[in-house]
Amino acid sequence: MILVRNSMPITQQPLTRAASVKKACHDIAKVMLEHYTGNQPGDVPGNLPDPYYWWEAGAMFSALVDYWFYTGDDQWNDLVTQGLVWQAGESGTFMPNNQTRTEGNDDQGFWAFAAMSAAERNFPSPPSKGADWLEMAQATFNTQAWRWDTSSCNGGLRWQIFTWNGGYNYKNTISNGCFFNLAARLARYTGNQTYADWAIKVWDWTREVGFMTDDYAFYDGADDTKNCVELDHIQWTYNPGVYLLGAAAMYNFVCSSRILVDCMS
Repeated sequence: MILVRNSMPITQQPLTRAASVKKACHDIAKVMLEHYTGNQPGDVPGNLPDPYYWWEAGAMFSALVDYWFYTGDDQWNDLVTQGLVWQAGESGTFMPNNQTRTEGNDDQGFWAFAAMSAAERNFPSPPSKGADWLEMAQATFNTQAWRWDTSSCNGGLRWQIFTWNGGYNYKNTISNGCFFNLAARLARYTGNQTYADWAIKVWDWTREVGFMTDDYAFYDGADDTKNCVELDHIQWTYNPGVYLLGAAAMYNFVCSSRILVDCMS
């Protein structure tokens, strides 16, 4: 493949070759980890330094789980395990003491995604002491199901977990989208109908409250002190992203007990 830049030909290896794709993934992962300091003496495993948010570290570990799965390169597996186990905490719910000042439902959800991906990908199990990847995802789900709030807006999760954090009176799409995504993936992975029922409940609520439109625009959220009637119409790409993956998981969950033709019709 020949690329022309400033009238000078540049030859690149085609990305259709597996070795080229793996090398590109390796290079990206390596550069990403140059920002990570949680494995350094005196730092906290799993944390990214300022200005990065805690949820972004969870997303980073999800990406590294996928990196291992697709490339077979395990050089960063111990680092991933250390970060996930540390941030999962003793309860396995990704509510470590070092995050109680700022942690929201969406932040917790992104860390649960990493554990869920580890379970789905059959990532090497963590040390025998403590929860395994599936148990971490399930424990996180249980904490969020308990927080489902019907005191306003006829349901939904609040953005923030703790009353002292700004945004506690805001119900937003990403927090509920993370919960939907996790429920759907747990339903697909375990075959447990209870998770599927929760996924359907969150999906239906998201549409009824107006955060998701009929043509699949996803708005940011609304003030629950006004019963979610005044929507913030800003749109973030990760909102449709988490719902799209959850919807795919639900499709596979439903179709696992049906013939393919029935599901495709």
